Amino acid sequence: MDYTILKFIHILGAILIGAGLIGVWLSDLRSRQSRDLKLFAESVRNIAVFYDGVVIPGAILLLLSGTWMIMDLFPGWSFLESPWLAGMVLLFLLEFVEGNTITRLYFMRLRKMTQEALKTGQISVELEKERGKTLPSFTHYLDLPMLFLIVALGAIKPDTWTLFFIGSFIAIGLATALTIFIPKLYPWGAV
Repeated sequence: MDYTILKFIHILGAILIGAGLIGVWLSDLRSRQSRDLKLFAESVRNIAVFYDGVVIPGAILLLLSGTWMIMDLFPGWSFLESPWLAGMVLLFLLEFVEGNTITRLYFMRLRKMTQEALKTGQISVELEKERGKTLPSFTHYLDLPMLFLIVALGAIKPDTWTLFFIGSFIAIGLATALTIFIPKLYPWGAV
């Protein structure tokens, strides 16, 4: 396949992931702001729409086009000799696994519990506990900073691992700060 077409598909995948993750982020933030069960349920449903309809197709495009370009341009495992490319691959794989396990499964559980709450007409204690879980919140808040780091590595193409490590440290710090402060801004468990 022509490199220009692969590059276009790759950029399209990155745009889709970015747009989808921003949609997930805003929908999650909206869900934290509301104690109204119907508004909360709509926000949680929107999270699923953004993940399944935008993020996952973008990730598939990135995975396929990125793999194809690496196989075409870097024979064998030679891509590991380029810190920018090896870093992009490593972060993408980590985010792909984390996003489809911890974060996505959490939002699927949250959606199921919200649908059950809609049937009873009230927010259950279990739903409040699920909403307050720290690890899924952290991984959710890590998604966008890690995507920004992946894009930075691909755009800057550094010859050393410095950007990778500093960027990872900043992304983890930002995700930690958001995990701590967002629930304090919107104490969802409080009546």
